[in-house]
Amino acid sequence: MSKENQIENNLIEQLKDLKYIYRPDIFDRKTLEQNFKTKFEALNRVRLTDGEFLRIREEIINSDVFAASKLLRERQYFQREDGTPLHYTMVNIKDWCKNEYEVISQLRINTENSNHRYDIILLINGLPVVQIELKKLDISPRKAMQQIVDYKNEPGNGYGNSLLCFMQLFIVSNRTNTYYFANNKNQHFAFNADEQFLPIYQLADQSNKKITHIEPFTAKFLTKCTLGEMISKYMVLVESEQKLLVMRPYQIYAVKAIVDSIQENRGNGYIWHTTGSGKTLTSFKASTLLKNNPDIEKCLFVVDRKDLDRQTREEFNKFQEGSVEENTNTETLVKRLLSTDYADKVIVTTIQKLGLALDGTNKKNYKERLESLSKKRVVFIFDECHRSQFGENHKAIKEFFPNSQLFGFTGTPIFDQNATYTQIDGEEKSYKTTKDIFQNELPKYTITHAIEDRNVLKFHIDYYKGKGNQNTKLGEGFAQQAVVEAILDKHDAATNQRKFNAILATASINNAIEYFQLFKKAQKKRQIENSEYVPLNVACVFSPPAQLIAKEGDQQSQKNAADIKQLQEDLTQEKEDNKQNPEEKKTVLMEIIADFNLQYGTNHNINEFDLYYQDVQRRIKDQRYSNKEYSHKNKIDITIVVDMLLTGFDSKYLNTLYVDKNLKYHGLIQAFSRTNRVLNDTKPYGNILDFRSQQDAVNQAIALFSGEDNDRAKEIWMVDPAPKMIDKFKGAVETLKVFMEEHNLVSEPQEVYNLKGDAARITFVKNFKEVQRLKTQLDQYTDLNIQQKAEIEAMLPTETLQEFRSSYIETAKQLREIQQREGDQAMPEIQQLDFEFVLFASAVIDYDYIMSLIADNTQKSPSKQKMTKGQVISLLNANANLMGEQEDLTDYINSLDWNSGIDVETLRNGYESFKNEKYNKELAAIAQKNGLEMASLKTFVEKIMSRMIFDGEKLTDLLEPLELSWKERRVKELALMEDLVPQLKKLAEGREISGLAAYE
Repeated sequence: MSKENQIENNLIEQLKDLKYIYRPDIFDRKTLEQNFKTKFEALNRVRLTDGEFLRIREEIINSDVFAASKLLRERQYFQREDGTPLHYTMVNIKDWCKNEYEVISQLRINTENSNHRYDIILLINGLPVVQIELKKLDISPRKAMQQIVDYKNEPGNGYGNSLLCFMQLFIVSNRTNTYYFANNKNQHFAFNADEQFLPIYQLADQSNKKITHIEPFTAKFLTKCTLGEMISKYMVLVESEQKLLVMRPYQIYAVKAIVDSIQENRGNGYIWHTTGSGKTLTSFKASTLLKNNPDIEKCLFVVDRKDLDRQTREEFNKFQEGSVEENTNTETLVKRLLSTDYADKVIVTTIQKLGLALDGTNKKNYKERLESLSKKRVVFIFDECHRSQFGENHKAIKEFFPNSQLFGFTGTPIFDQNATYTQIDGEEKSYKTTKDIFQNELPKYTITHAIEDRNVLKFHIDYYKGKGNQNTKLGEGFAQQAVVEAILDKHDAATNQRKFNAILATASINNAIEYFQLFKKAQKKRQIENSEYVPLNVACVFSPPAQLIAKEGDQQSQKNAADIKQLQEDLTQEKEDNKQNPEEKKTVLMEIIADFNLQYGTNHNINEFDLYYQDVQRRIKDQRYSNKEYSHKNKIDITIVVDMLLTGFDSKYLNTLYVDKNLKYHGLIQAFSRTNRVLNDTKPYGNILDFRSQQDAVNQAIALFSGEDNDRAKEIWMVDPAPKMIDKFKGAVETLKVFMEEHNLVSEPQEVYNLKGDAARITFVKNFKEVQRLKTQLDQYTDLNIQQKAEIEAMLPTETLQEFRSSYIETAKQLREIQQREGDQAMPEIQQLDFEFVLFASAVIDYDYIMSLIADNTQKSPSKQKMTKGQVISLLNANANLMGEQEDLTDYINSLDWNSGIDVETLRNGYESFKNEKYNKELAAIAQKNGLEMASLKTFVEKIMSRMIFDGEKLTDLLEPLELSWKERRVKELALMEDLVPQLKKLAEGREISGLAAYE
């Protein structure tokens, strides 16, 4: 018996001990369906005719897993043959524990295009809802993930046309290492276009200790009621994105803690979940579970800024369409509080509106109108409950709602060390901590946990020391001109050649204004000195003086002013600054907005400041698009702020914070955490460039917010210092050199092609990938000195590195083709190989750059030193972001007259014509080979390309005119597909269409 079979048998025995019924008699589609029919009839107390079951089967099987998942959780209607109605469910949705739980193994689903076998499947009431794929100890569980996604992406696979469409969760394990993830359509293992990992999870206990061995994992995760609860309560169907989410362990523990506290009336509590850990999803799930609790009258999710109100409402509605409505003003809030409508049971509001509603001096008598609600059980969930404004409203809420329970989420709790003076419950001003206000600490998940889990990134902090004689006095920053020059010098390196963007945090509105003006002057000077300098797009945002926005008798302007005042409740520095010379601040902000309008072709004005602020946020997030998809001129490289965007704002493509303001404790952690959202290996850490020498403040913040592992916190939070990283890089380069020498080759890029055998090529891919990974990290260190840069260059010169990259891409492509072609038959080392092409994609060397480069070098008198065709092709081949077009671009470059003086526009048009001509020739050859009309084939291919799915249209439709027998037609169809698939893949890659694996 193989090791894999032994692991499988042991798992089945453990599941039987957990009271699952083992069903060896279920082994194919027919037996699976017959078993479901039996369970369905028992659950719904009905006997179906064969015809009725066939109709029900056709109605419930859905190729869209999201639609099938909704059916699984809802009550359905069916008309029987005698005309009577049947209202049914497929599982017991009221009490999932009472369903029947079975385990089957080695199920084979034979479909028109596939013949798959699945290791273990768990059935709930006869429906397959969990698939477990097992591998031997020496095989990575990622191989099992790859296998699942390969199965799902094959045309005609069982996941779309059988009861497997109800699959909710996948579990993969090699016995010692176990992961789980949700089923989704358009799922691609490991990487999408940006090589972002699938959301995969490891089980953990409440202290975040991982449970990875299959046996304890099964004991904790796969008990019948736990699994039923996981699927029914702790998975979220995201309506806006049509996808399934499964909650992380710490999110589930938090939700359970809130629900249990309410069930047992155990008072208030707070949940310390670090920034970036998905607090909104956790609070959404808690509030939706409370919605079904008849003892709770209302659940209010409270934020303290208008923009966070909007953001949270959008997030809640993303999870479930229409789950919360907008409260346009306090009057709307009061009406919804008094409403008995089920839709108004969960309300998202701001602390300011809530404060006005409970203000007894208000002329509209809100408080009096709410009297009937005051003795009811109301739950308040506060987002970012560390904020000071909460203290001002605490007394009013507790007095008016004596039976309420309050829960706070925070990424940065208030402890004695970082508390400020506030007045609560009539006491004189005194220090108040999060524990004082919320009493009980519920399960926590700190930034230390999140970094260890790779849910957020580590930080690299460059404490800027100045150039030459520049220095700084204690508590003061560098001269602003020096800061601007340093940022312009370091920005490209810090942001991986502008793949990412940055925020500059300043100490006051006056400082922000001065910075904005200095950037304009400095960049103009650089353009004059260097005609090839591409200026950074710099935006600036701070709130206007609210008192100058309101106009007497103008309701809209008064509303805008009220919105700004509400926004400023959490912008203490800006609120204070706007008291001084407000007219001057307004005038300058109007000039800044006018500059923005000129840059981006917009029409914003200061009277509708919120629209301008939203546009700034959107353009920061637009960095996710490549310059080919969305030109760089539409994006923002640096946003100058005072208080804004330093809390609550999330973008994976923001990786750098420039700091010229004093930060401490929770303010420091919140600001730093804007940079550390996980993307992929091109973003190895969050980059901080500090111009205030705040090392002590950083150390104090780490010590305070590290959680339990205080001793190791700094090591966990921070990337290695530059000297240590340089040593690692040196070691990786040396390993590559030794490997090449062991194969009797010098360590030169061209020698890679002389490696003999796949095993050697695999080792090269692994070795050089590590070299590139470390180089990508080092390239983003902003604190390297001249000597260190020279040392790195000497280890592996830039030109040699580029040629090695080209060798890597070519070798990796060959191995990937073997991996795809041979599948399970490929050697295990090839099966496990992760190529990570994203490390070899340059944000600079994109399509536009290549076209400009060709144009420059085809001139008779080029503007810079001329590159040969070979050198341009080598540069192209060394960058994976153009991999889909590499072959066509290479052929096109080779076809050009290198001294013909072609401009960029002519090159672009010529390249499109070249591709079309080449495509038509290849398609004509396929049509001729298969005896088809060229026009019919081209129309068919274009239909596929427009949808990237067959959508019911059969290839056999094209073969009708040939009057072949069914068998001949099938042979012809398969032959045609063999020819078409590579062509479709190439076309799709060229057009940047995802979903290619469906055609393999």
